[in-house]
Amino acid sequence: MICNLLPKSKAIYLYIFILLIFSSINTYASVSLTEFLSGLPVENIKILDDESFYDNILEVHFKQPIDHSDTTKGFFSQKLYISHYDSTKPVVLVTEGYSANYYYTSEPANILKCNQIIAEHRYYGESKPDSIDWDYLNAWQSASDNHTIIDAFKKFYPGEWITTGISKGGQSTIFHSYYYPDDADLRIPYVAPINNCVEDLRIYDFLKNVGSKKCRNKIKTFQEMALARQDELLPEFKRFSDRKNYTYKIVGGIEKAFEYCVLEYSFAFWQWGYASCSDIPGKNAPANLIISHMNAVAGFDYFADSFIKEYRPFFYQSYSEMGYYGYNLQEFDGYLRHVDDGTFQFALPKETDIVFNDSLLRNVTSYLQGKASDYIFIYGEYDTWSATAVNLGENDYSSVFYKKKGSHRARIRNMRERKQEKIKKRMLEYLAN
Repeated sequence: MICNLLPKSKAIYLYIFILLIFSSINTYASVSLTEFLSGLPVENIKILDDESFYDNILEVHFKQPIDHSDTTKGFFSQKLYISHYDSTKPVVLVTEGYSANYYYTSEPANILKCNQIIAEHRYYGESKPDSIDWDYLNAWQSASDNHTIIDAFKKFYPGEWITTGISKGGQSTIFHSYYYPDDADLRIPYVAPINNCVEDLRIYDFLKNVGSKKCRNKIKTFQEMALARQDELLPEFKRFSDRKNYTYKIVGGIEKAFEYCVLEYSFAFWQWGYASCSDIPGKNAPANLIISHMNAVAGFDYFADSFIKEYRPFFYQSYSEMGYYGYNLQEFDGYLRHVDDGTFQFALPKETDIVFNDSLLRNVTSYLQGKASDYIFIYGEYDTWSATAVNLGENDYSSVFYKKKGSHRARIRNMRERKQEKIKKRMLEYLAN
Protein backbone atom coordinates (compact mmCIF):
# COMPACT_ATOMS: atom_id res chain seq x y z
CA MET A 1 0.00 0.00 0.00
CA ILE A 2 2.82 2.41 0.85
CA CYS A 3 4.59 1.73 -2.45
CA ASN A 4 1.47 2.63 -4.42
CA LEU A 5 1.61 6.12 -2.94
CA LEU A 6 5.20 6.68 -4.13
CA PRO A 7 6.57 7.41 -7.58
CA LYS A 8 7.50 4.21 -9.37
CA SER A 9 11.28 4.75 -9.10
CA LYS A 10 11.10 5.48 -5.38
CA ALA A 11 8.83 2.47 -4.83
CA ILE A 12 11.44 0.25 -6.49
CA TYR A 13 14.21 1.66 -4.28
CA LEU A 14 12.12 1.13 -1.14
CA TYR A 15 11.34 -2.43 -2.22
CA ILE A 16 15.04 -3.14 -2.72
CA PHE A 17 15.85 -1.54 0.66
CA ILE A 18 13.30 -3.77 2.42
CA LEU A 19 14.69 -6.85 0.65
CA LEU A 20 18.19 -5.93 1.79
CA ILE A 21 17.03 -5.60 5.41
CA PHE A 22 15.30 -8.96 5.41
CA SER A 23 18.14 -10.67 3.60
CA SER A 24 20.61 -9.36 6.20
CA ILE A 25 18.37 -10.56 9.03
CA ASN A 26 18.00 -14.01 7.51
CA THR A 27 21.51 -14.39 6.12
CA TYR A 28 22.12 -17.51 8.20
CA ALA A 29 18.56 -18.84 8.29
CA SER A 30 19.33 -21.68 5.87
CA VAL A 31 22.97 -22.16 6.88
CA SER A 32 24.01 -25.00 9.18
CA LEU A 33 25.92 -24.31 12.36
CA THR A 34 29.09 -25.91 10.99
CA GLU A 35 28.83 -23.75 7.85
CA PHE A 36 28.40 -20.66 10.03
CA LEU A 37 31.40 -21.61 12.14
CA SER A 38 33.55 -21.75 9.01
CA GLY A 39 33.30 -17.96 8.90
CA LEU A 40 34.39 -17.50 12.53
CA PRO A 41 37.88 -17.67 14.07
CA VAL A 42 37.39 -21.20 15.46
CA GLU A 43 39.45 -24.37 15.26
CA ASN A 44 39.62 -27.92 16.60
CA ILE A 45 35.93 -28.59 16.07
CA LYS A 46 34.79 -31.84 17.68
CA ILE A 47 31.34 -33.43 17.50
CA LEU A 48 30.16 -34.77 20.87
CA ASP A 49 27.70 -37.57 21.51
CA ASP A 50 24.73 -36.79 23.74
CA GLU A 51 21.20 -38.06 24.31
CA SER A 52 19.66 -34.66 25.10
CA PHE A 53 17.19 -32.76 22.92
CA TYR A 54 19.97 -31.02 20.96
CA ASP A 55 20.50 -31.66 17.25
CA ASN A 56 24.26 -31.54 17.71
CA ILE A 57 26.85 -30.56 20.30
CA LEU A 58 30.24 -29.22 19.31
CA GLU A 59 33.45 -28.49 21.16
CA VAL A 60 35.36 -25.65 19.51
CA HIS A 61 38.22 -23.29 20.29
CA PHE A 62 37.41 -19.63 19.68
CA LYS A 63 40.15 -17.07 19.02
CA GLN A 64 40.22 -14.27 21.60
CA PRO A 65 42.58 -11.32 22.15
CA ILE A 66 44.75 -11.54 25.24
CA ASP A 67 44.04 -7.84 25.67
CA HIS A 68 40.75 -6.63 24.21
CA SER A 69 42.06 -3.06 24.15
CA ASP A 70 45.21 -3.96 22.19
CA THR A 71 45.19 -6.94 19.82
CA THR A 72 48.92 -6.56 19.20
CA LYS A 73 49.40 -8.35 22.53
CA GLY A 74 48.41 -11.58 20.81
CA PHE A 75 45.62 -14.11 21.08
CA PHE A 76 44.62 -17.26 22.90
CA SER A 77 42.13 -20.03 22.18
CA GLN A 78 39.00 -20.16 24.38
CA LYS A 79 37.18 -23.49 24.64
CA LEU A 80 33.43 -23.44 23.96
CA TYR A 81 30.75 -26.13 24.02
CA ILE A 82 27.99 -25.27 21.55
CA SER A 83 24.66 -27.07 21.86
CA HIS A 84 22.49 -26.35 18.85
CA TYR A 85 18.74 -26.81 18.86
CA ASP A 86 17.07 -24.17 16.67
CA SER A 87 18.59 -20.89 15.44
CA THR A 88 15.25 -19.12 15.99
CA LYS A 89 15.23 -20.06 19.69
CA PRO A 90 17.02 -18.20 22.52
CA VAL A 91 20.60 -18.97 23.53
CA VAL A 92 21.90 -19.55 27.04
CA LEU A 93 25.54 -18.49 27.48
CA VAL A 94 27.05 -20.26 30.49
CA THR A 95 29.77 -17.96 31.77
CA GLU A 96 32.04 -20.42 33.53
CA GLY A 97 34.24 -19.08 36.32
CA TYR A 98 36.78 -21.85 35.99
CA SER A 99 37.60 -24.66 33.59
CA ALA A 100 34.95 -26.21 31.36
CA ASN A 101 35.97 -29.86 31.50
CA TYR A 102 32.75 -31.41 30.22
CA TYR A 103 29.49 -30.63 28.49
CA TYR A 104 26.22 -30.38 30.43
CA THR A 105 22.79 -28.81 29.93
CA SER A 106 22.21 -25.85 32.23
CA GLU A 107 18.93 -25.38 34.06
CA PRO A 108 17.85 -22.32 32.02
CA ALA A 109 18.54 -24.13 28.73
CA ASN A 110 16.67 -27.19 29.92
CA ILE A 111 13.71 -25.13 31.12
CA LEU A 112 13.49 -23.07 27.93
CA LYS A 113 14.48 -25.92 25.58
CA CYS A 114 16.85 -23.68 23.67
CA ASN A 115 20.41 -23.39 22.41
CA GLN A 116 23.40 -23.19 24.73
CA ILE A 117 27.05 -22.14 24.68
CA ILE A 118 29.41 -22.96 27.56
CA ALA A 119 32.43 -20.65 27.69
CA GLU A 120 35.52 -21.66 29.64
CA HIS A 121 36.99 -18.76 31.64
CA ARG A 122 40.23 -17.25 30.39
CA TYR A 123 43.44 -18.56 32.02
CA TYR A 124 41.73 -21.80 33.09
CA GLY A 125 41.78 -25.28 31.59
CA GLU A 126 42.63 -25.17 27.88
CA SER A 127 41.89 -21.44 27.54
CA LYS A 128 45.36 -20.07 28.31
CA PRO A 129 47.88 -17.96 26.39
CA ASP A 130 51.25 -19.55 25.72
CA SER A 131 52.74 -17.37 28.46
CA ILE A 132 50.80 -16.04 31.44
CA ASP A 133 50.66 -12.28 31.97
CA TRP A 134 48.51 -11.78 35.05
CA ASP A 135 47.70 -8.18 34.09
CA TYR A 136 45.16 -9.49 31.59
CA LEU A 137 43.27 -11.68 34.03
CA ASN A 138 40.50 -9.40 35.25
CA ALA A 139 36.73 -9.02 35.15
CA TRP A 140 36.72 -6.62 32.20
CA GLN A 141 38.83 -8.87 29.99
CA SER A 142 36.65 -11.88 30.86
CA ALA A 143 33.46 -9.87 30.26
CA SER A 144 34.87 -8.81 26.91
CA ASP A 145 35.49 -12.47 26.03
CA ASN A 146 31.80 -13.17 26.63
CA HIS A 147 30.77 -10.03 24.75
CA THR A 148 32.85 -11.10 21.75
CA ILE A 149 31.19 -14.53 21.76
CA ILE A 150 27.68 -13.05 21.84
CA ASP A 151 28.54 -10.47 19.19
CA ALA A 152 29.82 -13.21 16.87
CA PHE A 153 27.02 -15.72 17.41
CA LYS A 154 24.15 -13.22 17.31
CA LYS A 155 24.44 -13.35 13.55
CA PHE A 156 23.35 -16.98 13.73
CA TYR A 157 21.14 -16.74 16.84
CA PRO A 158 19.34 -13.38 16.51
CA GLY A 159 16.82 -14.07 19.30
CA GLU A 160 17.00 -13.60 23.05
CA TRP A 161 20.19 -14.26 24.98
CA ILE A 162 20.34 -15.51 28.55
CA THR A 163 23.54 -15.52 30.60
CA THR A 164 24.02 -17.78 33.61
CA GLY A 165 26.76 -19.16 35.81
CA ILE A 166 27.32 -20.86 39.15
CA SER A 167 29.41 -19.47 42.03
CA LYS A 168 32.40 -17.71 40.41
CA GLY A 169 30.63 -18.35 37.11
CA GLY A 170 27.70 -16.41 38.56
CA GLN A 171 30.09 -13.57 39.36
CA SER A 172 31.19 -13.69 35.73
CA THR A 173 27.54 -13.37 34.69
CA ILE A 174 27.16 -10.26 36.85
CA PHE A 175 30.43 -8.65 35.76
CA HIS A 176 29.65 -9.31 32.10
CA SER A 177 26.36 -7.43 32.24
CA TYR A 178 27.90 -4.66 34.36
CA TYR A 179 30.32 -3.94 31.50
CA TYR A 180 27.98 -4.92 28.63
CA PRO A 181 24.38 -4.34 29.83
CA ASP A 182 22.84 -4.72 26.37
CA ASP A 183 24.23 -8.19 25.63
CA ALA A 184 21.64 -10.26 27.51
CA ASP A 185 17.87 -10.21 27.90
CA LEU A 186 17.90 -12.31 31.09
CA ARG A 187 20.62 -13.10 33.62
CA ILE A 188 20.53 -15.96 36.15
CA PRO A 189 23.54 -16.06 38.50
CA TYR A 190 23.55 -18.95 40.99
CA VAL A 191 25.08 -18.64 44.49
CA ALA A 192 27.25 -15.71 43.36
CA PRO A 193 28.93 -13.69 46.12
CA ILE A 194 29.68 -10.00 45.79
CA ASN A 195 32.38 -9.44 48.39
CA ASN A 196 33.45 -6.05 49.67
CA CYS A 197 37.14 -6.66 50.41
CA VAL A 198 39.92 -9.24 50.38
CA GLU A 199 38.75 -10.72 53.68
CA ASP A 200 35.02 -10.07 53.90
CA LEU A 201 34.15 -9.97 57.60
CA ARG A 202 30.47 -10.68 56.94
CA ILE A 203 31.51 -14.33 56.64
CA TYR A 204 32.42 -14.43 60.35
CA ASP A 205 29.11 -12.89 61.42
CA PHE A 206 27.26 -15.40 59.27
CA LEU A 207 29.07 -18.38 60.81
CA LYS A 208 28.14 -17.12 64.27
CA ASN A 209 24.43 -17.16 63.45
CA VAL A 210 23.70 -19.79 60.77
CA GLY A 211 21.65 -22.86 61.69
CA SER A 212 21.04 -23.74 65.33
CA LYS A 213 23.24 -22.78 68.27
CA LYS A 214 23.52 -26.46 69.18
CA CYS A 215 24.90 -27.33 65.74
CA ARG A 216 27.32 -24.39 65.71
CA ASN A 217 28.65 -25.42 69.12
CA LYS A 218 29.09 -29.00 67.93
CA ILE A 219 31.11 -27.81 64.93
CA LYS A 220 33.37 -25.65 67.11
CA THR A 221 33.88 -28.50 69.59
CA PHE A 222 34.85 -30.81 66.74
CA GLN A 223 37.39 -28.34 65.39
CA GLU A 224 38.95 -27.83 68.81
CA MET A 225 39.08 -31.58 69.36
CA ALA A 226 40.78 -32.15 65.99
CA LEU A 227 43.42 -29.52 66.76
CA ALA A 228 43.98 -30.84 70.27
CA ARG A 229 44.46 -34.40 68.91
CA GLN A 230 46.54 -33.45 65.88
CA ASP A 231 49.59 -35.47 67.00
CA GLU A 232 47.38 -38.54 66.88
CA LEU A 233 45.48 -37.51 63.73
CA LEU A 234 48.42 -36.37 61.59
CA PRO A 235 49.65 -39.88 60.72
CA GLU A 236 46.16 -40.83 59.53
CA PHE A 237 45.92 -37.52 57.64
CA LYS A 238 49.24 -38.33 55.95
CA ARG A 239 48.15 -41.88 55.05
CA PHE A 240 44.92 -40.57 53.54
CA SER A 241 46.80 -37.87 51.60
CA ASP A 242 49.37 -40.35 50.31
CA ARG A 243 46.59 -42.56 48.94
CA LYS A 244 45.21 -39.55 47.08
CA ASN A 245 48.68 -38.34 46.00
CA TYR A 246 48.16 -35.03 47.82
CA THR A 247 51.29 -33.04 48.66
CA TYR A 248 51.35 -29.78 50.63
CA LYS A 249 54.58 -27.92 49.82
CA ILE A 250 52.92 -24.67 48.71
CA VAL A 251 50.83 -24.27 51.86
CA GLY A 252 53.90 -24.83 54.01
CA GLY A 253 53.95 -28.52 54.90
CA ILE A 254 51.61 -31.23 56.06
CA GLU A 255 51.22 -29.82 59.60
CA LYS A 256 50.01 -26.47 58.26
CA ALA A 257 47.79 -28.22 55.73
CA PHE A 258 46.11 -30.17 58.52
CA GLU A 259 45.39 -27.06 60.57
CA TYR A 260 44.09 -25.20 57.53
CA CYS A 261 41.73 -28.10 56.83
CA VAL A 262 40.39 -27.87 60.38
CA LEU A 263 39.90 -24.11 60.00
CA GLU A 264 38.09 -24.62 56.69
CA TYR A 265 35.73 -27.18 58.23
CA SER A 266 33.06 -24.74 59.52
CA PHE A 267 32.98 -22.73 56.29
CA ALA A 268 32.68 -25.86 54.15
CA PHE A 269 30.15 -27.52 56.46
CA TRP A 270 27.57 -24.82 55.77
CA GLN A 271 28.67 -24.07 52.23
CA TRP A 272 28.13 -27.55 50.84
CA GLY A 273 25.79 -29.25 53.29
CA TYR A 274 27.38 -32.64 52.65
CA ALA A 275 26.90 -33.65 56.30
CA SER A 276 24.33 -33.05 59.01
CA CYS A 277 25.11 -32.17 62.61
CA SER A 278 24.31 -35.73 63.64
CA ASP A 279 27.17 -36.92 61.39
CA ILE A 280 29.85 -35.01 63.31
CA PRO A 281 32.08 -37.48 65.19
CA GLY A 282 32.36 -37.24 68.97
CA LYS A 283 35.48 -36.40 70.95
CA ASN A 284 36.49 -40.05 71.36
CA ALA A 285 35.95 -41.07 67.73
CA PRO A 286 38.78 -43.08 66.11
CA ALA A 287 41.33 -41.22 64.00
CA ASN A 288 40.34 -42.82 60.69
CA LEU A 289 36.68 -41.82 61.17
CA ILE A 290 37.62 -38.22 62.00
CA ILE A 291 39.89 -37.89 59.00
CA SER A 292 37.38 -39.48 56.65
CA HIS A 293 34.64 -37.16 57.92
CA MET A 294 36.81 -34.05 57.66
CA ASN A 295 37.67 -34.85 54.06
CA ALA A 296 34.02 -35.51 53.18
CA VAL A 297 33.04 -32.11 54.57
CA ALA A 298 35.97 -29.85 53.72
CA GLY A 299 38.04 -31.71 51.10
CA PHE A 300 41.76 -32.01 51.79
CA ASP A 301 42.52 -31.38 48.12
CA TYR A 302 41.69 -27.69 48.70
CA PHE A 303 45.16 -27.22 50.22
CA ALA A 304 47.02 -29.71 48.03
CA ASP A 305 49.67 -28.51 45.59
CA SER A 306 47.81 -29.81 42.54
CA PHE A 307 44.66 -27.86 43.42
CA ILE A 308 46.47 -24.62 44.21
CA LYS A 309 48.41 -24.76 40.94
CA GLU A 310 45.24 -25.39 38.93
CA TYR A 311 43.25 -22.67 40.70
CA ARG A 312 45.98 -20.08 41.06
CA PRO A 313 44.12 -17.81 38.60
CA PHE A 314 41.17 -17.88 41.02
CA PHE A 315 43.30 -16.80 43.97
CA TYR A 316 44.88 -14.09 41.84
CA GLN A 317 41.47 -12.71 40.88
CA SER A 318 40.26 -12.91 44.48
CA TYR A 319 43.22 -10.94 45.78
CA SER A 320 43.33 -8.40 42.96
CA GLU A 321 39.68 -7.32 42.56
CA MET A 322 37.04 -9.90 43.57
CA GLY A 323 37.64 -10.40 47.30
CA TYR A 324 37.50 -13.58 49.34
CA TYR A 325 37.47 -14.72 52.96
CA GLY A 326 39.90 -15.84 55.62
CA TYR A 327 39.96 -17.54 59.02
CA ASN A 328 39.49 -15.94 62.43
CA LEU A 329 42.53 -17.36 64.20
CA GLN A 330 41.58 -15.75 67.52
CA GLU A 331 38.76 -18.27 67.88
CA PHE A 332 41.38 -21.02 68.19
CA ASP A 333 43.92 -19.40 70.52
CA GLY A 334 45.89 -22.12 72.26
CA TYR A 335 45.05 -24.76 69.64
CA LEU A 336 47.02 -23.66 66.57
CA ARG A 337 50.71 -24.62 66.45
CA HIS A 338 51.64 -23.97 62.82
CA VAL A 339 49.19 -21.60 61.10
CA ASP A 340 49.85 -17.94 61.88
CA ASP A 341 48.14 -16.33 58.88
CA GLY A 342 44.41 -16.70 58.29
CA THR A 343 44.57 -15.66 54.63
CA PHE A 344 45.31 -17.45 51.34
CA GLN A 345 48.47 -15.52 50.52
CA PHE A 346 50.33 -18.81 50.12
CA ALA A 347 48.25 -19.62 47.01
CA LEU A 348 49.18 -16.48 45.05
CA PRO A 349 51.63 -16.45 42.13
CA LYS A 350 55.06 -15.50 43.44
CA GLU A 351 56.27 -13.72 40.33
CA THR A 352 53.89 -10.75 40.55
CA ASP A 353 52.95 -8.09 43.07
CA ILE A 354 49.22 -8.00 43.79
CA VAL A 355 47.48 -4.89 45.07
CA PHE A 356 43.78 -5.24 45.81
CA ASN A 357 41.51 -2.72 44.07
CA ASP A 358 37.96 -2.59 45.42
CA SER A 359 36.59 -0.28 42.70
CA LEU A 360 35.00 -3.16 40.76
CA LEU A 361 33.08 -4.38 43.81
CA ARG A 362 31.95 -0.87 44.77
CA ASN A 363 30.83 -0.07 41.23
CA VAL A 364 29.05 -3.39 40.76
CA THR A 365 27.20 -2.98 44.05
CA SER A 366 26.01 0.47 42.94
CA TYR A 367 25.00 -0.99 39.57
CA LEU A 368 23.01 -3.82 41.18
CA GLN A 369 21.17 -1.39 43.42
CA GLY A 370 20.49 0.99 40.56
CA LYS A 371 20.28 0.17 36.85
CA ALA A 372 20.59 -3.63 36.93
CA SER A 373 17.49 -5.28 35.49
CA ASP A 374 16.21 -8.70 34.44
CA TYR A 375 18.34 -10.64 36.94
CA ILE A 376 17.17 -13.73 38.79
CA PHE A 377 19.57 -14.51 41.65
CA ILE A 378 19.51 -17.97 43.24
CA TYR A 379 20.98 -18.60 46.72
CA GLY A 380 20.98 -21.20 49.46
CA GLU A 381 19.93 -19.90 52.89
CA TYR A 382 22.62 -21.86 54.79
CA ASP A 383 25.36 -21.46 52.18
CA THR A 384 28.27 -19.57 53.76
CA TRP A 385 28.57 -17.54 50.56
CA SER A 386 25.07 -16.16 51.08
CA ALA A 387 26.75 -13.96 53.70
CA THR A 388 27.93 -11.85 50.76
CA ALA A 389 24.90 -12.32 48.52
CA VAL A 390 23.83 -9.41 46.33
CA ASN A 391 21.95 -6.57 47.96
CA LEU A 392 19.50 -5.04 45.50
CA GLY A 393 18.47 -2.24 47.83
CA GLU A 394 15.40 -0.56 46.36
CA ASN A 395 15.96 -2.01 42.89
CA ASP A 396 12.76 -3.89 41.99
CA TYR A 397 13.78 -4.63 38.38
CA SER A 398 15.47 -7.88 39.44
CA SER A 399 14.63 -10.74 41.81
CA VAL A 400 16.38 -12.81 44.49
CA PHE A 401 15.25 -16.31 45.47
CA TYR A 402 16.56 -18.40 48.37
CA LYS A 403 16.31 -22.13 48.85
CA LYS A 404 15.25 -22.61 52.46
CA LYS A 405 18.15 -24.17 54.42
CA GLY A 406 19.87 -24.61 51.06
CA SER A 407 23.61 -24.84 50.41
CA HIS A 408 25.94 -23.83 47.57
CA ARG A 409 24.15 -26.57 45.63
CA ALA A 410 20.89 -24.56 45.57
CA ARG A 411 19.23 -24.80 42.16
CA ILE A 412 15.79 -24.04 40.76
CA ARG A 413 15.04 -27.76 40.48
CA ASN A 414 15.57 -28.46 44.19
CA MET A 415 13.37 -25.63 45.42
CA ARG A 416 9.77 -26.10 46.42
CA GLU A 417 7.42 -26.51 43.49
CA ARG A 418 5.60 -23.22 44.06
CA LYS A 419 8.87 -21.31 44.10
CA GLN A 420 10.04 -23.13 40.96
CA GLU A 421 6.92 -22.02 39.14
CA LYS A 422 7.37 -18.47 40.37
CA ILE A 423 10.94 -18.39 39.09
CA LYS A 424 9.97 -19.82 35.71
CA LYS A 425 7.17 -17.26 35.41
CA ARG A 426 9.60 -14.47 36.25
CA MET A 427 12.01 -15.78 33.58
CA LEU A 428 9.33 -15.47 30.91
CA GLU A 429 8.33 -12.01 32.16
CA TYR A 430 11.87 -10.71 31.90
CA LEU A 431 12.36 -12.24 28.46
CA ALA A 432 9.16 -10.53 27.29
CA ASN A 433 10.38 -7.07 28.40
